[in-house]
Amino acid sequence: MGPGTALETADCHRLFLQGLPLADVRAPVEFAQGAFPGAVNLPLMNDAERHAVGLCFRQHGQQAAIALGHRLVAGPVKAERIAAWAAFAQAHPDGFLYCFRGGLRSHIAQQWLAEAGVRYPLITGGYKALRQTLIQTLEAAATGCGLTVLGGMTGTGKTDLLNQLAHGIDLEGHAHHRGSSFGAHPQGQPTQIDFENRLAIDLLRKRAAGMEHFVWEDEGRHIGRCAVPPTLRDRLAAAPLVWLEAPFEARVDRILRDYVVGQQTALAMQHGPEQALALLSVHLLQSLDKTAKRLGGERHRRIRSCLQDALVQHQAGDVQAHRAWIAALLQEYYDPMYRFQRQQQAGRIVFTGDATSVLDWLRRRG
Repeated sequence: MGPGTALETADCHRLFLQGLPLADVRAPVEFAQGAFPGAVNLPLMNDAERHAVGLCFRQHGQQAAIALGHRLVAGPVKAERIAAWAAFAQAHPDGFLYCFRGGLRSHIAQQWLAEAGVRYPLITGGYKALRQTLIQTLEAAATGCGLTVLGGMTGTGKTDLLNQLAHGIDLEGHAHHRGSSFGAHPQGQPTQIDFENRLAIDLLRKRAAGMEHFVWEDEGRHIGRCAVPPTLRDRLAAAPLVWLEAPFEARVDRILRDYVVGQQTALAMQHGPEQALALLSVHLLQSLDKTAKRLGGERHRRIRSCLQDALVQHQAGDVQAHRAWIAALLQEYYDPMYRFQRQQQAGRIVFTGDATSVLDWLRRRG
């Protein structure tokens, strides 16, 4: 490929469908605000250099800013950055580089690489073009595809079932949050832009595989700090609803597995087993406290005391002690709320059943 070779905007779909490698030459602060899955940040300028160049541009114009940029990124600094791009190009010969608009920064990186004997393509339109492609993908799916919503009480296993469907879309997975007061993951959530990008790429790939009807879990406006895009949210609020049922004890089992045992395992992987239980205790207590206003003072104090007792027994190796506060929280907080929501949405419900029957029903209509 010649140094001027570029991926045109019309080919952006191919890039995401194939998962091609991407070298993002924007500054780290830009990359942190939003990027694409698998992209690697190899900036032309670091944050301080970008800030200085931007200030120079506002005060003295483009040519002065470009000259300053070349002075800041020169000598060993320039050599180090070219070496990083060259290593990426060698490791990923099928990849591309991009900046914000596919303008000066990506062309400079491409030119410097060419001068070093490495020819590597850039993306016309840069990050902005790729991002616009994904926004359009989301809008097209939200307005043009068939939608079915999967609902049910807390702990019925909606996400587990959804992930068994080829045409299921796991919003909680993309948001990296289970959606409830207890739903935070130890690794945190993506930015809103990253959440939307991941969701759009999932839809793009499924539609390329021939799917035009998708099953979504019943969610609120927000999944943790990630907001469901408005057009999609409005369509989901009116879509047919399938209601998943499960025995109460099975629901308690699943919540114990996912929100206590699973959370402790995730914390141990991130922080080490010695700290995991202490961090789990803080997480569970803080999560319960988020429900205090709706629970009311007396019920909150009682369930909190039950949780604290369970944590003491957990320290001694008995995780089953958590079942008591989980059952109380379901019976006194989540179940009444979900029963009310089901009554409000009764006209939308097209099927009700256990996991086996719901899975079969959804697969036959996929």
